[in-house]
Amino acid sequence: MRHEKREALLRAAVRMFNAKGFFATSLDDVAASLRVSKPLIYHYLGNKDQVLLECVTRGLEQLRSAANSARGTSGNGLERLRLFLRRYAEITMDDFGRCVIRTGDEALTTESATTFRALKKEIDTAMRDLIARGVKDKSIDATDVKLVAFTLAGALNWPARWHNPEGPESAKMIAAKMVDILTAGLARRPSARRRQRPTVKTMNSGDLR
Repeated sequence: MRHEKREALLRAAVRMFNAKGFFATSLDDVAASLRVSKPLIYHYLGNKDQVLLECVTRGLEQLRSAANSARGTSGNGLERLRLFLRRYAEITMDDFGRCVIRTGDEALTTESATTFRALKKEIDTAMRDLIARGVKDKSIDATDVKLVAFTLAGALNWPARWHNPEGPESAKMIAAKMVDILTAGLARRPSARRRQRPTVKTMNSGDLR
């Protein structure tokens, strides 16, 4: 019962942070949305900074789990990367992942911001590692791993701002489509020599004799 109550409070808080912004949201607002007292929020979650840190940590832990899961699957580097990217996009369209994208360092205390940055760096490193593995096994055609990672993350972070959970397409469907678009240019193609069509010899009348 305690766990369920705490989860309900945390979920209400993260949704309000996402909807109104951290600075425009007070714990009084969160308490009022659930018709509970503010001291109850403090009892279960702590102060506002602690609440936000837990929200973004939840999202980052989900991303870390997705990276670890992708590393452990079979397939080549591109297939593992695609698996991770689909989960990445799905997570950033959910409550805690959305909070990660919408939260800036300035919203946290110095200590919490340091923790936040360290966790984000871990996710960035995991993405670069997956890309590098694909380059190594020749399933990914890229020369600048860092730029590829920045490009992918930049594109997949935006749904956290525009995705409507009540829209006609699910987060899973949107994630799959976006990853197909973004990774189409990463797949290693046959060499130019192999892509050339075979030359067709044109016969003239003399060849028929």
